[in-house]
Amino acid sequence: MTVTSNIAVTAVAALLALGGNSTVVLAQAAAPTGMSFFITSAGSGKGADLGGLDGADRHCQTLAQAAGAGSRTWRAYLSESAAGGKPATNARDRVGAGPWKNAKGVEVASSIAALHDNPNITKQTALTEKGDPVNGRGDQPNMHDILTGSRPDGTAFPGDQDMTCGNWTKSGAEGAAVVGHHDRMGLNEEPPAKSWNSSHPSRGGCSQDALRGTGGAGLFYCFATN
Repeated sequence: MTVTSNIAVTAVAALLALGGNSTVVLAQAAAPTGMSFFITSAGSGKGADLGGLDGADRHCQTLAQAAGAGSRTWRAYLSESAAGGKPATNARDRVGAGPWKNAKGVEVASSIAALHDNPNITKQTALTEKGDPVNGRGDQPNMHDILTGSRPDGTAFPGDQDMTCGNWTKSGAEGAAVVGHHDRMGLNEEPPAKSWNSSHPSRGGCSQDALRGTGGAGLFYCFATN
């Protein structure tokens, strides 16, 4: 029996010794240690129609729950523009104070200031809730366009500019959504190409096909607020 096997047997024996609590301990052991940030492993399937911010938040919470991190409160990093008498919502105001770590326990930002100044968000660190990397530029298919609807500082665009696909309710040929590049790569060396949260608007509308057209899949960032 190898050393690894001995460790595994010892761990199982210890859990069994706990009797009725072993199931709970096993579930906790399987959960990502300290995960407070991830990219959704899947989008809504309806392009940028996420069911508004509430629908996006539910999606974050559901994925986190499936990954064993559902005890935390999760919010989507998405902005909404002012509309119908409702004020704008800034993505930066939705996600807590930090610090935030990925599913491997690697810190991506220590605070809101660090998140928008010089975050440790790269293809290697911007993982899904399952701890998997997301395809970037050069991969097939490219999926580095992450929905945010935000300016570089994490704030919403003016209400006369639809940069959120109708505040995350459109999935047709109308509208656009600003995306960031989680791999910090683009067509040139200019800051937008390397921005994790504000690279360019989608082209051709808000459908799944339109998002694929510039290298996206309708994915977005989720942060734990606690």
